[in-house]
Amino acid sequence: MIKSKIRKYHAAVWDEPLVMDLSQPGRRGAFAPAIEDEITDSVGDPSALVPTALKRKVAPELPELSEFEVQRHYLHLSQQTLGMMGISLFGTCTMKYNPRLNERLVYQPFVAKMHPHQDPETMQGILEIVYSFDEILRDLSGLDKFVFQAGGGADAAYTMATLTRAYHAARGELAQRTEIITTVQAHPCNPATAAAAGFKVITLPLEKDGYPSLEALKSVLSNRTAALMVNNPDDIGIYNPQIKEWVKAVKEVGGLCFYDHANFNGVMTRIRAADLGFDACMYMLHKTFGGTKGGGGPAVGAFGCRKELVPYLAGPTVEKNSDGTYFLKEEGPKSVGRVREFFGNVPVVIRAYSWTRAMGIDGLRDAANISVLANNYMEKRLLAIKGVTKGLPELTKRRLEMTRYSLGELTAETGVTTVDVQNRMTDYGVDAFWLSHEPWFIPEPFTPEAGELWSIEDIDYWIDVLEVVCEEARKDPEFVKNAPYNQVVHKQGSTNLDDPKNWATTYRAYKRKHASKK
Repeated sequence: MIKSKIRKYHAAVWDEPLVMDLSQPGRRGAFAPAIEDEITDSVGDPSALVPTALKRKVAPELPELSEFEVQRHYLHLSQQTLGMMGISLFGTCTMKYNPRLNERLVYQPFVAKMHPHQDPETMQGILEIVYSFDEILRDLSGLDKFVFQAGGGADAAYTMATLTRAYHAARGELAQRTEIITTVQAHPCNPATAAAAGFKVITLPLEKDGYPSLEALKSVLSNRTAALMVNNPDDIGIYNPQIKEWVKAVKEVGGLCFYDHANFNGVMTRIRAADLGFDACMYMLHKTFGGTKGGGGPAVGAFGCRKELVPYLAGPTVEKNSDGTYFLKEEGPKSVGRVREFFGNVPVVIRAYSWTRAMGIDGLRDAANISVLANNYMEKRLLAIKGVTKGLPELTKRRLEMTRYSLGELTAETGVTTVDVQNRMTDYGVDAFWLSHEPWFIPEPFTPEAGELWSIEDIDYWIDVLEVVCEEARKDPEFVKNAPYNQVVHKQGSTNLDDPKNWATTYRAYKRKHASKK
């Protein structure tokens, strides 16, 4: 039943040229002042200070525009953004609002102009924030130390894989412990990073309850087991109620246990990794903790572990002196070494610290509660739409904070796929939904996640748009298959994306490849 007024929507379409193509010789937005006589009297010709070998022989090809033209160009591009402009219930990523205050903070000179090679005495405030956020995550996880080097969730998983390798090597067991166990519905970064670190990956399949059984886990445990790497809930929103027994069984054979906490939003303040027995975990600062999430960055996968594993952590770590000052402690001889430059993406840590302090413990619990409530509300409404089923529909227990659904019935009836529906929904001002990690074992999947951000009106509108598109699919399947119509670009083929003859990463390459087309 439609609850919302379906809006008339059309994205801005400017057919905007490249900034280089807008350029006009001699046009300027600002002029640099002439060099003052006092400077030349003191140092001579400043250009003579640049070594001859470093001087350009030809001036760089830069766009020449007035300030207004530059502003208008980038305003037009921003209005043509495909995503995060409408309602974005993007599952497994916990998309949420990023407070403008935190953005202003990290643009300040004391952050933006800080250099990691500065003397630590000159960046005590930055180090205090990093150390304090480490303490906050210790409280939320029960673990003993966090580092922020890892550039995202996959990077944090790789940190665990390399730490596992270093830990067993120090004990003289690396040659023996060659296997890392995960599940088919763990995030793909877990088996991928384990393999990249040189381990054999054992992947457990799902069973009748929607997760592998404890008996299946025990059947693959041995003195070859190096670690268990899992997320809980898994990628379709199902919690494993036997997770404590899993951890206990792995540790009984000498393996380590890693908790991929990418889906932490629904259990903030309710589940602690250490309380479940895990040796290490990671959090997504650019998702769960209010940091911005872009295409590939900026990102931080905060990695924490128990004290026995601290010597193996990537360094440097931020530590506190007895007098209250802070310093950078370089990695010791057992450390896995750096997994990224310096001590991580500090602006993202500052954003996350500010967001978490503003929320407070009560706010974090409220956010988790709202996430669970919103997910259950969505489930009730979505399953009332003809053609929508829950992933693994035979499992009737409620998913806590995220649910994977299927449009398989709609596809069987009309031929319209979940990607077609995704495209058509953007015509109503709704961002394309998340599908599923590959490979799909739920037909035509989609995975919405409201988190704590979206209002009841936004959630209702998103669901209403899905219902409208499903009705359109039954009336005119070809119409939906050829969507979108109201977006910046209409449906395009994917062949050009894979053909290097059609794309260029520099303007020089662009001119070379497209000269004959002009």
